Amino acid sequence: MIHFIGAGPGAPDLVTVRGRDLIARCPVCLYAGSLVAPGILAWCPPGARRIDTAPLSLDAIVDEMAAAHARGEEVARLHSGDLAIWSAVAEQTRRLDRLGIPYTLTPGVPAFSAAAAVLGRELTVPEVAQSVVLTRTGGRASAMPATERLAAFAQTRATLALHLSIHVVDRVAAELIPHYGPDCPAAVVWRATWPDERVLLGTLASLPAQVAAAGLERTALILVGPALAARDFRESALYSADYDRRFRPGAGRAAPEA
Repeated sequence: MIHFIGAGPGAPDLVTVRGRDLIARCPVCLYAGSLVAPGILAWCPPGARRIDTAPLSLDAIVDEMAAAHARGEEVARLHSGDLAIWSAVAEQTRRLDRLGIPYTLTPGVPAFSAAAAVLGRELTVPEVAQSVVLTRTGGRASAMPATERLAAFAQTRATLALHLSIHVVDRVAAELIPHYGPDCPAAVVWRATWPDERVLLGTLASLPAQVAAAGLERTALILVGPALAARDFRESALYSADYDRRFRPGAGRAAPEA
């Protein structure tokens, strides 16, 4: 059995309990050494075979999985963040399906969630932004579909979480400013939850210069949107004293006269 595990954004204690327990029982661990915190490997059982997949091709990674499966060994396959986005899990599981090798998927804390926690902000604020768009810019490894353009997402004025795009922050700002305005709040969180994490707070207009001055080139998330700096917003009715809801029926109703 191959266990794909979301290793979270960095801090070892942000791995799920299920993920930790799977790592602790697998005699083989494949991990992306450039992205997975070394402390997570401390949960591997004594004598476990640890394989850094950073220098390996997809064929070589699948060969390691298949060989371990043939030996009757379980494999912990660690990916940074969460498996649901930009994890390359789909291409690995497709090959495992062809080989008839079973696998499980255990989710992890995604980078955008960790970045929001580092900033101490909610990304969906009542009547300011109620949607979060997880996207990226095109790169050498994978092009963007023609319909998924930053300008199209920006027209919604939703909170944007841009992954894998810090190297083109100038272009990101140029494409978003016509829709959000130059003073729209923006932030960069580099290596969220790692001991050396860094945070840049600014606006769409100021962010490119801030990133250049800081020398940030990778493993950073860009967040954009009015929700990042919202202060004077209307509170939702959910916790209002007079909001009648399923778990607080009759709230706010006038007491019957004696």
